[in-house]
Amino acid sequence: QLVESGGGLVQPGGSLILSCAASGFSLEQFAIGWFRQAPGKEREGISSIRGSGGRVNYADSVRGRFSISRANGRNTVSLEMSDLKPEDTAVYYCAATPRVGHLTTGLDADDYDSWGQGTQVTVSS
Repeated sequence: QLVESGGGLVQPGGSLILSCAASGFSLEQFAIGWFRQAPGKEREGISSIRGSGGRVNYADSVRGRFSISRANGRNTVSLEMSDLKPEDTAVYYCAATPRVGHLTTGLDADDYDSWGQGTQVTVSS
């Protein structure tokens, strides 16, 4: 089971840290992706992390503003978001897959097997 937390309301230019916590399995050997879906829009893959070396990838829309990292001791993956914009408003989901070797960009939702329930992020003044 995956559970996201850390969402909320933030002003433009602000920051939030989202967490994805796993129960029942260890995230250390899994690839983790962060996705988001805004009302009326398709789900967008925004970041992923995989492998013991922590290979990461970001969508162009968030590169330089978002940072993904593992906290293996706490069995969580975090997404640090800064310089948030109104267009970042969405429900954010984390997802996991053990099939690390099959990933391409790590930003394709079809590659992931387990999903959290999502956490709302609203960027507004």
